[in-house]
Amino acid sequence: MAQDLALAQSQAFALARTLMVPVTLFRSGDEFGVVVSDEIDADDDLDIIHEFDPHDRRPAH
Repeated sequence: MAQDLALAQSQAFALARTLMVPVTLFRSGDEFGVVVSDEIDADDDLDIIHEFDPHDRRPAH
């Protein structure tokens, strides 16, 4: 878990590119975390911020 959003985003992007699977950046309380998207259940109480998909080829802007 990280308390800096920019650091969490960087780690999520790197993890998605390394594992070549979608990962989700989420907030829990005042910290941010990253988990493989397939591991998230609908019952989880997470504030999802963004999903990083390494196969998505859209431009960043």
